[in-house]
Amino acid sequence: MSHSEHRPLGDVHYNQINGSSSSTFPLKDYYDNPYQPPPPKNKSRRKWWLIGIPILIIVIIAAVVGGVVASKNSRRNSSSSSSGGGSGQGSADAAHSSLLGVTGRFPISTDAYFLPVYPSTTNSAAYGAPTVVNANNPSINWPQDTFTPSGTPSLANVRPDRPRLIAGKYKIDALPTLMQGDPYLKQWHEIIMNNATFYKSQPPVVHVFDGGPAGSGILDPAREVKQRVKHFAYAYLMSKDTSYIDATWRELQNAISWADDTSQAGNDPSDPWNSAHFLDTAELTAAYAIAYDWLYDRWSDEQKNTIRTSIINFGLTKGSQQYSQSSFWQRAHGNWNCVSNSGLIMGCIAIQGDDTTGACDSLFTTAVNNANGNCAYVPTPNGSGAETPNYWYFAMTGWAELSSSLQLSLGSDFGLVRNNPSFNLTALYHMYITGMTSLFDYGDHGPNKFSTTDTALFFMGDVFNEPRYTLWQRDRFTSAEPWSMFWYNPAVSGAWWNGLPLDRLFDDDETRWGSMRSSWTDNTGVYVAMKASNLTHHQTHGDLDCGDFVLDALGERWAGELGSADYLGNGYFADEGQDAVRWLWYRKMTEGQNTLSIAGANQDVDALPVVRFESSGTSQGATTVLDIPSDSTAYMTADLTTAYNANVKRGIRFINGRRQVLLQDELTGVNAVTYWRMHTNATVTIDGNTANLSLNGKSLQVILVDPPANLQWETLEPVRTSDAPQLQTGQEPDQPNPGVTVLSLSIPSGTHTIQVLFNPQWDGFSNFQTPQPVALDSWTLTSH
Repeated sequence: MSHSEHRPLGDVHYNQINGSSSSTFPLKDYYDNPYQPPPPKNKSRRKWWLIGIPILIIVIIAAVVGGVVASKNSRRNSSSSSSGGGSGQGSADAAHSSLLGVTGRFPISTDAYFLPVYPSTTNSAAYGAPTVVNANNPSINWPQDTFTPSGTPSLANVRPDRPRLIAGKYKIDALPTLMQGDPYLKQWHEIIMNNATFYKSQPPVVHVFDGGPAGSGILDPAREVKQRVKHFAYAYLMSKDTSYIDATWRELQNAISWADDTSQAGNDPSDPWNSAHFLDTAELTAAYAIAYDWLYDRWSDEQKNTIRTSIINFGLTKGSQQYSQSSFWQRAHGNWNCVSNSGLIMGCIAIQGDDTTGACDSLFTTAVNNANGNCAYVPTPNGSGAETPNYWYFAMTGWAELSSSLQLSLGSDFGLVRNNPSFNLTALYHMYITGMTSLFDYGDHGPNKFSTTDTALFFMGDVFNEPRYTLWQRDRFTSAEPWSMFWYNPAVSGAWWNGLPLDRLFDDDETRWGSMRSSWTDNTGVYVAMKASNLTHHQTHGDLDCGDFVLDALGERWAGELGSADYLGNGYFADEGQDAVRWLWYRKMTEGQNTLSIAGANQDVDALPVVRFESSGTSQGATTVLDIPSDSTAYMTADLTTAYNANVKRGIRFINGRRQVLLQDELTGVNAVTYWRMHTNATVTIDGNTANLSLNGKSLQVILVDPPANLQWETLEPVRTSDAPQLQTGQEPDQPNPGVTVLSLSIPSGTHTIQVLFNPQWDGFSNFQTPQPVALDSWTLTSH
């Protein structure tokens, strides 16, 4: 690709790679039900691809959005007099009815951001505490796995039946019965089958280098092959339609021959899975392992030999070479480690007993031990992802595929589940970092996800005996994919939000941030999150963003993130030092964040802010309507002195029963101009001390409270100021940020307290409060 073709944030290039149109998917609305959803929003998705929606959603659109959009459009043009569940609803049997209630599913629709919409009700009868009903009932409980290894768990003691990866035959056999009574399983199955049918109609995945073999390689095509293979394998096992076998074989043959054309730069027929960018190799090894294992009985001996030889020559052998070279990912607490080791280990498990080359004799143990020391520690001590919220998806998918396959095939996860005592907290990280529109998506957003989702929460819910994780995940539209069908425990009962605190501080030096909201079930409420942690050691995926925040209200994101810069830019991942090239791209530098910049300078990369966080401890109860007490609040303050080498503090809090948000900055003796910057997709008009923001028919007032003389709002383009570090000669340019406006203040040197009040313009509400000035060090739960 030329630089002009580099994908901007959110521009998936799915259609360009596939030659397909995601709008043609013949899918159903994710929630097909008798309820009439709220009036649809006529909003442009394009803008929020740039600032608020994680890449995951854009990629998953290729799998499910066609049906969601089509159904929403049909609702707009049809009567609201529907009076019964559609075919996607399913009819819950007696056992499931007792668990799910008469509607069969809790959400009634998805909103414009594909988040679940819940009925507004104070009836608590259907919304009990999260629990698991172990009734030994085949209509709601999985059967027990009868496999136990004959000795110490090892590759030599692999289970005798297949599949060995992800899901055993005992679950595959039980699934049709469970589906009949569980509306979630039934609808996921319908969507998966429709997607498999669509993929089957498409030409094989096209081999495209993104920046050459050592750039981003063929990671997109590799993950797309894996996405198709797991859909085809599932579809065959459920339908016995051999056309899915043929489709799988077509993809497998294509992906071992697509590098045969040596006239294309970078192609190497001896290395078609591109080990120069080993993630590509790992994803394709996993894809071939799934095909070999799940469809084992359908392959001829010749086909098995082709698949097995490919796994060995293009996957495992390359993995052994990586280990002999001590490649960087073997020391990484990040997605590279999880994905790479998972692919290699799944490959070894799949061919165990058939391989006569000894390819896994030492590789298997080496990879398992390495994953235990690195992949298992992707969650930091507070449960946060060690990289970024989006990279968490890649790491957790690799970890879950690896752990579940080890447990199924060998009777042990070899410590990957419990060696890190904080691992069970990482599901909470994902839940709390999900706002009322999208993630608090700080740092790099990563490449396209394709086969990567957040369904690892199903596996976590099971292995950590946390039904809340399972209940939360089953309401996500991303759950309509094959692994969900077997990681999901249909015996869960209750409401995931019941008893869940609204606020949480994720508190450790690696990744310190706070999350606060007004509701778990009302997407039109308020969500605010702020980050103030160290700036490095996130696998070079972070930003210079101490004090960065996002704000959701009224179903819109008002302050958002720009995300990734140029992944193929020279030096983008090379260094995190103060003068690193990475920090010269606008989306990575301090001015590109929703925070302060003193004279345009970048923050100190060695910053370690001191944070204080308090919450009134409000939790949501059983119902979807939360009556928030007037004294309910939460706040987070951060001493950012080490970030600026100047006395700077920032705090953010709820006031007025969580209806308003106050952001306060204290600058003491700062000897240069300080820029206050917030990136928004809203249209901004300024009226004195008030900036009126308008977005998709909603309004937010941003008010300067008692500002210093002559301080006033201004709007700027989302580019660096003349004071900021400039790009080096020859450095790749910044990506444009169309549809984004910077709301800004230029605070003069000296000592100042800046209070900014965010007032969402709620229908029928006008009782806004103006806070009295209170120093950040004196903030308490009752100070405002």
